[in-house]
Amino acid sequence: MKNLSHFVYFSAVARLGSFTQAARELGLAPSSVAKSVGRFEKDVGSRLFHRTTRSVTLTEEGRALYTKCARLLEEIEALGLDSGKDDDAPAGVLRIGAPVGYGVRVLLPALARLRERYPSLEIDLRLSDARVNLLDEGLDAVVRFGALEDSTLIAHKIGEESLVLCASPGYLAAHAKIRTVQDLKHHSLIAFRLPTNGRDRPLEFIERGRKVVFTADAPFRISHGDALAEAAVLGAGLAQVPEFLAHPHFVDGTLVEVLERCRPAPLAVNLVLPGSRVRPARVRALIDALTGPATRSA
Repeated sequence: MKNLSHFVYFSAVARLGSFTQAARELGLAPSSVAKSVGRFEKDVGSRLFHRTTRSVTLTEEGRALYTKCARLLEEIEALGLDSGKDDDAPAGVLRIGAPVGYGVRVLLPALARLRERYPSLEIDLRLSDARVNLLDEGLDAVVRFGALEDSTLIAHKIGEESLVLCASPGYLAAHAKIRTVQDLKHHSLIAFRLPTNGRDRPLEFIERGRKVVFTADAPFRISHGDALAEAAVLGAGLAQVPEFLAHPHFVDGTLVEVLERCRPAPLAVNLVLPGSRVRPARVRALIDALTGPATRSA
């Protein structure tokens, strides 16, 4: 494994899932990339890809090796060993994953400003409410809410986001008053179905200084944050959503907050990165952009 290009070509194919796309990105012929990967497989003594006429996917051995290669190449890039450039200006493709609503409303404006500041930087923003594996997807960073579960990753807190319980004025006018959390037993709830496990996320509150977790059968379940807020606007019931999703509706009067005094503790919003010791310039620029004073408090 003396040739660094083997690592580069293998990682490009793994990240893009295509020899053709990898060759296009690298400026090479697909046959050259395929031969390099073949030699790499011979060097490591394992088949790294499942190849069919329609797809290229990593084997278990390939997945484990890609995790190591991604970190190695990230550190090489950060050290400037893969480039003859003297400057350390952010350049190349910055790949970020984020939940849909947060990505559109909060992250996208920050990325637009970052791209304006660094014209050589390319942005690849991947929006999904499902939790993605940043290494498997070849991402530089992902935005996640709540505590970090994987100890091999590093989190930079970029803000906080409150959860708010809300409903349309029409729904509230047609149903019984809500004064306590227990009053919710007599109301229709719109549940957020967690993309990670398919379960309903329970509602959380702080009432009289104590944390209260409320669960009830919900006649409406949705796995998309924006759609959850829209269903509440349409009068389908009460929904608990991050404040950034509800705020535009609070402004135009299509949603009203309920049990405001019982808001739970805010969720941390983290920029999650691989556990590498060094960062490419593009990633350092992203961290600065999202943790600086000009960033909206999430």
